[in-house]
Amino acid sequence: MRETLRARVEDVTQTGEARRLVTSLCRDLGFSELDIGRVSLVVTEAATNLVRHARGGELLFRPLELAGKTGLEILSLDRGPGMSNPARSLRDGYSTAGSPGTGLGALGRASSSFDLFSELETGTVLACRYWPSPPGDVPFRPLEPGVVCLSMTEGEPCGDTWAVAPGASKSSVLVCDGLGHGLLAAEASRLAERLFRELRPRGPAETVEALHQGLRGTRGAALAVLEADHSNGVVRYCGVGNIGARIVEGESERHMVSYGGIVGQEVRKMQEFSYPWPEGALLVLHSDGLATSWHLSSHPGLASHHPSVVAAVLVRDFRRGRDDTTVLVARRRAPLEGRIEPDEGTA
Repeated sequence: MRETLRARVEDVTQTGEARRLVTSLCRDLGFSELDIGRVSLVVTEAATNLVRHARGGELLFRPLELAGKTGLEILSLDRGPGMSNPARSLRDGYSTAGSPGTGLGALGRASSSFDLFSELETGTVLACRYWPSPPGDVPFRPLEPGVVCLSMTEGEPCGDTWAVAPGASKSSVLVCDGLGHGLLAAEASRLAERLFRELRPRGPAETVEALHQGLRGTRGAALAVLEADHSNGVVRYCGVGNIGARIVEGESERHMVSYGGIVGQEVRKMQEFSYPWPEGALLVLHSDGLATSWHLSSHPGLASHHPSVVAAVLVRDFRRGRDDTTVLVARRRAPLEGRIEPDEGTA
């Protein structure tokens, strides 16, 4: 499953709907009843906070995989009043709504990892990750990804897809937008994802050329392939069609070049470009379901948060709503002695 499942939470009746959706997903993922109960607690707390404090709230659910283990990511997005002091809001006993003030603290305790970003008068995004069985000691991964992939219409196949093929020295990334939306777009993008995995370890331009041949006979797609060289701090990129791609470092945002065309139909030019990728800098790739007017600098402090939180803020604030939407954010990290940080892979 590549797309992200979504549950709107704007009134108390939708809390139960969100819980039923995540319960069904957890059963499909093979979670035990005990773990399903723990995830249901997280979702209930997150949904209750949305009803009490926010407007336009929704929960997003995405399966995670790492070292043969399966986990779940839960994102909560809202356009509420925000928090003046997020750290204080996480402490038990603090409340602005007359409740016991244990909701956010309970979320953090019930989750394997937790991150939160909030701005006054703008809203809050929080990310919870749950691993029924901790992945244990896994090799440090210098590419830390976060992804939101949503269909235009709930219940309709998503015409976007993505993939990350991680490696110790180099990682490859695909973001693909099947032409249009619905089943035919989904068929084109799923084929591109399958071929991408089979084609490693080719470079970006060679991979895009192979995808162009492989997608003939389908509706076609806009797509980009990126190779991140962790050792040398360089990314190599080849994009065709309306795929947005930037490298964000502090206040600086560098756009990567995609040429016009439709992979599998007509490609006018196919060229690979190399860009410096400094330690700590973010890669942001997205389909045209996201408006291009975004700038991370308009959200002070956001770039330091987990890539999933960054992706969720961009989706909340810049999703067009008239097409499928995928946002993939990845950070280059330098290994620290003794640090093991689990994250999902898509080998």
